[in-house]
Amino acid sequence: MRKLLFFIFTCFALSFFSCSGEKKPDDAAAKAAKGYYDSLFAKNYACYVRGMYLPDTIPHGYREQLEANASMFVGRMESEHRGVNGVKILRFVNDTVVSADKKSHVRVADVFLVLNFGDSLNEEVVVPMIFHKGRWLMR
Repeated sequence: MRKLLFFIFTCFALSFFSCSGEKKPDDAAAKAAKGYYDSLFAKNYACYVRGMYLPDTIPHGYREQLEANASMFVGRMESEHRGVNGVKILRFVNDTVVSADKKSHVRVADVFLVLNFGDSLNEEVVVPMIFHKGRWLMR
C-alpha cells in the first residue's frame, strides 16, 4: 500500500513541476498596441501615427491630417466620456500567414484592449497588428 501511495504521489509531483516550464505566448504585439494607445491618450499623436502600418514615405500633409484626426478623436472622447483613464490588455491572438507559394510568411496579431473612460464606462476595441521590419504596427 505504501508503494502505491508513493508511486501516486511521485506521479502527481512530476506532473505538477513539469507544467512550470510551459512556453509563454509572445506578447510583444499586445504591449506595442497598448503603448500606441497610451501615447494617443497622452496626446502624443506623432507617436501614435508612427505606429500605423503606412508606406515608409507619405506626404507631410497627409501625416498632419492623420495627427489631426487622432487629436479630434481624443477631443471627442474627452467631451463624451471625460477622457480615457487607462488602457488594459484583455487578450491577444497571434498568427502567421503563409503565402500561397509557401516562400514567405507574415506575422499578424489581433489585440483586444479595454479602454477605461472617465465616466466609469469600459469599451473593448480590437487592434489588428502586423510585424513589419522588426516592429509591430497597427493595421
